[in-house]
Amino acid sequence: MLAYRHLFHAGNFADVFKHALLVRLLIALGNKDKPYCYLDTHAGIGRYDFTHAWAQKAREYENGIGRLWERKDIPPALAPYLDAVKAENTGRRLRFYPGSPLIAKRFVRPVDRIVLTELNKSDFADLKDLFAHDRQVAVHLLDGYQGLKAFLPPRERRGLVLIDSSFDRAKEFARITEALAEAHARWATGTYAIWYPLMEPGAIRNFERDVENTGIRKILKLELQIQERGLNGTIPGCGMLLVNPPWRFEDEARPLLRWLWSALSVKGAGGASVNWLVRE
Repeated sequence: MLAYRHLFHAGNFADVFKHALLVRLLIALGNKDKPYCYLDTHAGIGRYDFTHAWAQKAREYENGIGRLWERKDIPPALAPYLDAVKAENTGRRLRFYPGSPLIAKRFVRPVDRIVLTELNKSDFADLKDLFAHDRQVAVHLLDGYQGLKAFLPPRERRGLVLIDSSFDRAKEFARITEALAEAHARWATGTYAIWYPLMEPGAIRNFERDVENTGIRKILKLELQIQERGLNGTIPGCGMLLVNPPWRFEDEARPLLRWLWSALSVKGAGGASVNWLVRE
């Protein structure tokens, strides 16, 4: 059993970043008539309760979704994400936060399909219960990287893969790079979204170099840093690599991330960026 528990961090700035982009990707996929498959390799429990003792320990959600909860100036591109969070809550109180499986369920259409993998047995049980009566969602007790081998390419031939590792093991960047290269070799036309924490600059440079060396083309890099490195022992920011992003997704993401940075940054630290790691 893995030691990581996302309930300690649910709803923090990294979740806001990741899920705001996820929503835009799902909306873009749904704009075409043909069905698609959404594969989530590290699905978690699906819904998080901020009253739980683990969430209350660091209360990270207060500086994430909590900062957006009652704002009246949410930009249109971010509004569907906020609506997805509000749909899990009643009234004005913020108690529950939807993980990526519930967010995906909100945006997929009846013709689309969701596949979720989770390795932690306790988290898997909670996730299985959450979707127990939903035939559109398949939940598997499986290592996410094995899931890439088991479920790709999907029969729909269209879709999105979210690789959202907990980074609680050594050499996770190398694992991700290898898994991405193998998955892309089987399904080169799929969209892959890879979340990662901003660690030491050298580690990030090595990760980017290794991904470039896979030979995969059309990789967009999106990053959000909201505080100085070393502050409170937490990560200063996070990023996402997008393989085969939707057409002109970078133009949509830039103002969205700039707004999020202005809303979430600590004393104006950090910044937001959208750049091509590898072009076509």
